Amino acid sequence: MAKRVAVIILNWNGEKLLREFLPSVVKNTNTDLGRVVVVDNHSTDGSWICLEQEFPDVERVLFEDNFGFAGGYNRAIEMIEAEYVVLLNSDVEVAPGWLEPLVAVLDRDERVAAVQPKILAYRDKKKFEYAGAAGGYIDYLGFPFCRGRVMDTTEQDDGQYDDEVDVFWATGASLCIRRDVYRAAGGLDEAFFAHMEEIDLCWRLKNGGYTLKVVPSSVVYHLGGGSLPMNHPRKLFLNYRNNLLMLHKNLCAKQRKKIFFARVLLDTMAGGLFLLKGQWSNTRSVIRAYKAFREMRKAYPVPESSISLSGIYPRSIVLEYFLRGKKKFSDLNFK
Repeated sequence: MAKRVAVIILNWNGEKLLREFLPSVVKNTNTDLGRVVVVDNHSTDGSWICLEQEFPDVERVLFEDNFGFAGGYNRAIEMIEAEYVVLLNSDVEVAPGWLEPLVAVLDRDERVAAVQPKILAYRDKKKFEYAGAAGGYIDYLGFPFCRGRVMDTTEQDDGQYDDEVDVFWATGASLCIRRDVYRAAGGLDEAFFAHMEEIDLCWRLKNGGYTLKVVPSSVVYHLGGGSLPMNHPRKLFLNYRNNLLMLHKNLCAKQRKKIFFARVLLDTMAGGLFLLKGQWSNTRSVIRAYKAFREMRKAYPVPESSISLSGIYPRSIVLEYFLRGKKKFSDLNFK
């Protein structure tokens, strides 16, 4: 009988990461419930040889090209049959019993499309990790943040966010989702290539009437920055471009008109700050992102009706953080 869950790790030039993190996934994944599959996104290092020689019992799929995070997972999920699939980064260590709570929530409520575990930092396991923490949110300008992480400030995990709650987005670092819902929604938008694509997918799922949850009884530890460093110009370019594209796709013209002026102002300030710091490559990334966005948006129709913004923080998280000193999720007022 086929396993109900496929834990899919998309690898690209992550030979060292596979050696460090894959053993915990293999050891702590209930084999009666799930199978582990490593999908290689056309690596040019020794990843494939490493898998063959050191993890011969792990299922593996080899792509003949690098399809990015979005394209790689779309192709993998189309190929790999299961009731639920887990998109798991190659730099994630999982705790014992991590998978069962995620599956239990999906089994319990068919309105829940996807769930994520509590994500702690691999290098400091008492603190939340940047990319996901205890569940994702965005402000009305499209800037993402999390329970446990606001801007660059991550909190210590003292159990303050151990309740299971609805979130606006669940992180792609460890995303457990219904395979049929993923496919029906069109999967991740491959135009994004990498970064923000899971938030866009979650937004589309919410617009379709589904909910998303964080399940803190499931715990994983994320290294973060496994592919590119946090302030790498390429990562900045993708984050800025994809964030603008996400807003364009999910907001009607009236809503976009209200927020895009503020976004341009804040992004211009960010680009100027990079320049003052001597980080010209980062300033150029912001400029390139806007140019690329102007071209890419032509391929997407403008939503005709106003889409519900339920669950979106009604203020600027940037201003709340820098001007009002609100460094913790618990400091924020969603009303």
